[in-house]
Amino acid sequence: MKRIDLAYVELASSEDARDINRDIVLEIIRSKQPVARADLARASGLQPSTISAIVEQLIQEKWVAEGAVVRRPRGRRPTLLSLNDELVILVADVRPQQAIIALVDLNGRFLARESVPLGKHPERAVQKIIACMQSIRSLHKDRSFEGIGISMPGRVDPESQRILLAPNLKWGDYDIKSALEEGMHLQVELENAANACLLSELWSGRLDGIRNAVLVTVSEGVGAAILANGQIVTGRSGLAGEFGHSPVDPSGPLCGCGQHGCWEVFASSNAALRYYAERVSESQSMGIQQLLQLAEDGDKDAVAAVTRQATELGRGLRLVTAALSPEMILITGDITSAWSHFGSVVQREMESAMLAGSAPRLETSSDGELARLRGAAAVVLQRHSGYNRSMGSRAGHRQVRAAGGATK
Repeated sequence: MKRIDLAYVELASSEDARDINRDIVLEIIRSKQPVARADLARASGLQPSTISAIVEQLIQEKWVAEGAVVRRPRGRRPTLLSLNDELVILVADVRPQQAIIALVDLNGRFLARESVPLGKHPERAVQKIIACMQSIRSLHKDRSFEGIGISMPGRVDPESQRILLAPNLKWGDYDIKSALEEGMHLQVELENAANACLLSELWSGRLDGIRNAVLVTVSEGVGAAILANGQIVTGRSGLAGEFGHSPVDPSGPLCGCGQHGCWEVFASSNAALRYYAERVSESQSMGIQQLLQLAEDGDKDAVAAVTRQATELGRGLRLVTAALSPEMILITGDITSAWSHFGSVVQREMESAMLAGSAPRLETSSDGELARLRGAAAVVLQRHSGYNRSMGSRAGHRQVRAAGGATK
């Protein structure tokens, strides 16, 4: 018999029921679009009158749009419903040296995408982001803008929406949200990059049926997001999942967080560049993509550097498997572009010290660098669309899969 902790049980209200029904209807529209109201009633099991009320609300709020009329030999001609392509979200993937800014519609399609170089001064950097967003917005005046989603390379306090921990960004306590809202006059939502990527995977439906998973981002640093028992786990102040700042060798290099030998100083893209510089004394300054290209071309020093990074990445995943025992681990970030050559190294290291049982499935994210941008859009959908349960809670339930929107 399943034990229930009554200290955390709340009686469902009529508002809860309406929210659940709304979730189901919006998900069915997303997954079956275009779809008629009668088909929604059959698929959901809700009464036609309930469907009608929910649909009218969704249309009024611009989440759903009416389209073509179906011609039938007899009876009423139903109007088909789809997610509203005219409603769009501005998103940004902020990194220490650049921000990728894009415009995304409710179906996850990219309508625009630009790159903006960033410096160390947050005020100037945010003004560049605002200028780029204003330019994109001016080119799409025919669209309705729902808000702005920002994927951050650090942990964001879920209450204050301010950065708590971002060693590689070094923007301190700068209030990015308020600055962007003042410049754009749109509501801004910030989220950690790993959590955003996990939301993106849930949005795509890739994790349907998976209740325990970890997504690891590999870029300038190493971050992680956790799906446990079908729920996204953020922990106190949103700090859960900071495996990248778990020391694995106290005698190792100094990490940006102030500790020595954190996992990310061995397994990040910056680590791979450091390994290459140690081997090639006259190496010129280069980016991670240049190094990965050299490795793809067979440069022995580049191959050795990335192999060492992959080895350290796999070793660190032993911590993840021991702590969380996930069914699946997803890797996203720079190294995935060379996964065909180095993925087996990561897999072998991870599997070499399993405590018990088989190793989790190890895969790369479905859309590489776009995952952070789609995730930033999912964050806005999660918080604005009226969903009020964790998007992760439906990962194990195929009927109510995370819809174009994640949940609250």
